[in-house]
Amino acid sequence: MTTTKHAVQQGTTPAPDNVWIKISAGGPYIVHGAPPVQVAIIGVDEKGTSTEYVKGKAFASKEGMALCRCGHSKNAPFCDGSHLKAAVDLTETASFEPMLNEATEIDGPALALTDNEKFCAYGRFCDAANRVWNEVQMTGAAHERNTIHMTTHCPGGRLMVWDEKTRQPIEPAEAAAIRPIEDPSMGCSGPLMVRGGVRVESAEGRSYEIRNRQALCRCGHSSNKPFCDGTHASVKYHDGIQNPQG
Repeated sequence: MTTTKHAVQQGTTPAPDNVWIKISAGGPYIVHGAPPVQVAIIGVDEKGTSTEYVKGKAFASKEGMALCRCGHSKNAPFCDGSHLKAAVDLTETASFEPMLNEATEIDGPALALTDNEKFCAYGRFCDAANRVWNEVQMTGAAHERNTIHMTTHCPGGRLMVWDEKTRQPIEPAEAAAIRPIEDPSMGCSGPLMVRGGVRVESAEGRSYEIRNRQALCRCGHSSNKPFCDGTHASVKYHDGIQNPQG
């Protein structure tokens, strides 16, 4: 049952109240409600452009499981206590303001695009075809399909696509799930992609805006913690998951 009184982003259906993530001070993400945890591998075409998520290894999920956010666990995606020895600053720095407050907007003939670059998780789906910022301004069904595909695959929700006539967002219906990203074409592991309106509560007990698509940092280097800012790609973070393809 969902009875949330927390801020919810337009277009998001909140997960049931018992499914939520608590950030522990200086420690892991504590996950409640036992949502499924399964690796998502960024699949690319012959040009190296991100195209789809490929389902990978699934993990046993349980109430209160602890997921690593320091980037040092030897049992990823789970916490193994490495944060107690790692010299990583896990202080939260992200704003509690709604993401759209700081987003830019590009209007096209049929669709509009909003973009908050702070939440870029470097999935690179936006770089396909003519790139999403150009696609949204082009006329035709093919360009509309490209825009919707690229935007709804954005792992951290940086990008949102809107119907110009109704001014309503176009968001996929998502069940609550956690998907550790693997990015083999970049030679690194990515964030925890959290889908389905899962509430994330800060270490101080304040909830961030509930969003359909979120990406939580697990390399420990983001400047927008707890959210991913794409730094995992530059530091070449590897989670060490064995046989991530499943």
